[in-house]
Amino acid sequence: METKVVLGIGGNKGDRASYLSKAREALSEQFTLVACSQVYESEAWGGVATNGNFLNQVLLIQTSLEPLDLLQVTQSIELELGRTREQHWGDRTIDIDILYFGELVSQDPQLLLPHPFISERKFVLEPMAEILPSKKHPISGKTSVELLVACTDLGRVSVWKQKE
Repeated sequence: METKVVLGIGGNKGDRASYLSKAREALSEQFTLVACSQVYESEAWGGVATNGNFLNQVLLIQTSLEPLDLLQVTQSIELELGRTREQHWGDRTIDIDILYFGELVSQDPQLLLPHPFISERKFVLEPMAEILPSKKHPISGKTSVELLVACTDLGRVSVWKQKE
């Protein structure tokens, strides 16, 4: 059975646009890519990353994998693209977060679903509201747009304009 999964991808080290593109490509080779937001640029969140602004994007994929198997795939893509985990919420080439796995709510210590920080992250909510405005959070029941309106994150998030 296929499940629709919402992923957040982003990074702030190296050629940010290239890493996003390579992550999208790797994901689309293994899963059906249903929808893709525009690329957004945002300030670092969490007060740890110091390497500059992030590029972020939200993807909707379909998969027949179980959640932990999907997590393994996303983490192997991160490793292939040079991801290192020196510091929680630190600088990175690429990060692939599983935001929603269908309507699943899970407290598995390896993978909390839905992602516990969705409602606090404007850099996730802006692109999610773009492609999935009426997607409801399985716990709060609020749509992506409602979550974005209620979000208190003051970080700047804007559609990224690639320099020519």
